[in-house]
Amino acid sequence: MISVVIPAYNEELELSATIAAIRAAASGAAQPCEVIVVDDASTDATPEIASHAGARVIRINRRQIAAARNAGARAARGEYLFFVDADTRITRTHIVEAVAALEGGYAGGSARVAVDGFVPLWGRVFVRLFCSLYFGFNLGAGAFLFTTRRNFAAIGGFDEQYFVGEEGYFSLALRNLGRFKVLREPILTSGRKLRMYSAKQILGNFFGVIVGGPRVARSRARLRIWYDGKREKHAA
Repeated sequence: MISVVIPAYNEELELSATIAAIRAAASGAAQPCEVIVVDDASTDATPEIASHAGARVIRINRRQIAAARNAGARAARGEYLFFVDADTRITRTHIVEAVAALEGGYAGGSARVAVDGFVPLWGRVFVRLFCSLYFGFNLGAGAFLFTTRRNFAAIGGFDEQYFVGEEGYFSLALRNLGRFKVLREPILTSGRKLRMYSAKQILGNFFGVIVGGPRVARSRARLRIWYDGKREKHAA
């Protein structure tokens, strides 16, 4: 069985479609699956929507994505752990190829990324450049990661020192155990940040993390775009 962990904060708009996509993907792959939604202090209908969709709901109050993923992994019953963001859609191909990679001896993996809906030109250019560089280093996108329960335990899960960039450290830790697979089939994730924030805001935050390094990545207060909780009111 695979366990799919979805960290969620105020995701009432996106969550039901994400869970439906996971269910359809697992069914198409003939893969037994449980879905765990980790509700991290939501103030909207996120936990009710998750329960109605048949997911198991774990509640925490940390406002940190690494902590939410770790809480979901602790509650999981499956041998294979998948981490899917609440605004991200996966398909049968992702499950089939991820399971095949794990059964083939890979320590873990991720997938390339595409964004949904309208995205301004600067955003499309930014995403393309970022993906070329990031995936060129064989690192995993936080929106979709997979590994085995044993490997997750061996690396200690996600490093809760970090409020952003934890997926990079997670990928590097798995690469220390063995091969890391980035699937070519892209997941579809929300382009909402590129619609809600200006190029100046996005690029300023992005380069602030790069220049500031771990010191900035450990500070929620400096990561407003990631943690201000701003959400779209309508689906893209």
